[in-house]
Amino acid sequence: MARRLKVPGLVGELAAEFTGTMILILFGVGVVAQVVAAKLGNHDSIAWGWGLGVTFGVYVAGRISGAHLNPAVTVAFALFRGFAWGKVAPYVVAQVVGAFVAALIVRWDYTEALHAADPGLTIKTQGVFSTLPGNGTLPVTAWGGFRDQVIGTAILLFLIMAVTDAANTPPGANLAPLVIGLIVVAIGMAWGADAGYAINPARDFGPRLASFLTGYRGAFRDQTGYPYFWVPIVAPLIGGTVGAALYKVFVGRFLPAAVPPEPGELPQPQPDDTVV
Repeated sequence: MARRLKVPGLVGELAAEFTGTMILILFGVGVVAQVVAAKLGNHDSIAWGWGLGVTFGVYVAGRISGAHLNPAVTVAFALFRGFAWGKVAPYVVAQVVGAFVAALIVRWDYTEALHAADPGLTIKTQGVFSTLPGNGTLPVTAWGGFRDQVIGTAILLFLIMAVTDAANTPPGANLAPLVIGLIVVAIGMAWGADAGYAINPARDFGPRLASFLTGYRGAFRDQTGYPYFWVPIVAPLIGGTVGAALYKVFVGRFLPAAVPPEPGELPQPQPDDTVV
């Protein structure tokens, strides 16, 4: 008699989103702390660290929750992939909490290096945890950062929609997490200057809150004193929706019906189901 597979409930899905996002942030914020505070590595290190964090996070959570790890992904999938709206808020909370806990771990582990590089815990190392317009140095305004985050997240969701669409040419042999990680690497290398490519509200807000509670009193403001924290929340949600809609309009509606997934692939989009 065939053994019936156990289907995880909402608690299991939220646990997967929490741990997957935590893995993402441990590598992402960790690599920025190493580069900024310890002077080990460079921008390429940061791009690869974030990309690998995404890859590992998706491998951790993909089978159980679909590994959204990003509120912009969750909202876009609710709009265009049939993901249940009742799960959107719980998923977002789990993602933010996972990012918050991971940032606390990085903050604790890099305490000595951060205080040595920036005793006052100022804007000099604030970018370890949260994004800033122009990365705190270039003359980019908050609205320039908003524009940048809309564009960057639109690119992210357009490509995620493409590589997770069973009717298109999705990666085989369970390589979708690696390809999604490479998308983030590419965005970091091409779209990282204007606003630090948060492209994920949980990635920015969770660590921003963690840094504020551990001594970064200006964490919710940018280098000009503007309350910038809302930009990496609102702009990615808009950009993700735009990117997913553009995929549907220009590619998705012209594809044939989806084909069955190959053995070993992550779950493909189904109504009221999660996807990578």
